[in-house]
Amino acid sequence: MTRLSGQVVLVTGAGSGLGEAIARRCVLEGATVVAADIDERHLAHLADSVGPPILPRWLDVTDEARWIELLAAVRREQGRLDVLVNNAGLDASDEPQDPERQTLADWRRIEAVNVAGAFLGCKHAIPVMRDSGGGAIVNIASVAGLVATPTLTAYGATKAAVIQLTKTVAAYCARSGARIRCNCVLPGIVETPMVERLWTRLARERGWSLEEARARFKARIPLGEFQQPRDIAAAVVFLASQDARCITGTQLPVDGGFLIGDA
Repeated sequence: MTRLSGQVVLVTGAGSGLGEAIARRCVLEGATVVAADIDERHLAHLADSVGPPILPRWLDVTDEARWIELLAAVRREQGRLDVLVNNAGLDASDEPQDPERQTLADWRRIEAVNVAGAFLGCKHAIPVMRDSGGGAIVNIASVAGLVATPTLTAYGATKAAVIQLTKTVAAYCARSGARIRCNCVLPGIVETPMVERLWTRLARERGWSLEEARARFKARIPLGEFQQPRDIAAAVVFLASQDARCITGTQLPVDGGFLIGDA
C-alpha cells in the first residue's frame, strides 16, 4: 500500500466523513496529506490520531484569498503538490429541498461550496502541480449529478456541475501539456452523518420512521448494502495513483449499482 509514496496530497473537507477516510487512506499509501477543513476541532482530532503525515490547515473553500494563501504555503513548505482531492461539500439544510420550496439562500450556499469551491481548488492547484511535474485532481461528485433529485434540488444540480467541471479541467490540462489528470468519483448512498441527516429530514417530511427511510434507500441499491467511506477512499487513491495514468476526464461511480437499479 504505497501507491502515493513520497507524494503531497491536499484533501479538502478532510476533518470528517469522506474527507477523513480519504486523508487516512492517502497516509496509508505513503503520502504527506495537507488536510484542509473549515472545522478546526475535527482537523485537530484527525491530526492527533494520525500524526505528522497529516498537516492540518484551516480553509473555507469559497474564499479565493484563502486558497491562494494555502497553495502558496504548500509550495513553500512542501516544494510540490502531486494530488488535489476536492471533497468539501454540502448537501442541504434541514429545510425542504424540492424545486418549489428550496430557498435561494440555500441554493447559493450549496453552490458556493460544491461548485465554486471545486473550481477554486482546480484553478489554484493547476500551476503548483504543473511546476511539480504534473499530478492528479480528483473531484468528489455524486450519483445525484446523473439522476433527478427532487428532494435535493441544489445538491443534484451542483454535483452535475462538478462532473462537467471535471471534464473541462481534464481537457484543458491535457491539451496545455500540464501533465495533470482530472477525474471524479461518484459516491452512491454512503453511510455518513450527511446522509443520516437526509434520512432524518425525509422521515420527518413524509411521516416515515428513520428505519423506513433507511430501508427505502437501501432497496434502490442492487448490491444490497450502503457504501462506506473507505470504499470512496479506495477509488480516490486509484484515480490519484499511476495505476490510472491513462485515465482522465471520466467519472467513477462507487454506488453498489445504484445507477443501474432500474435495469
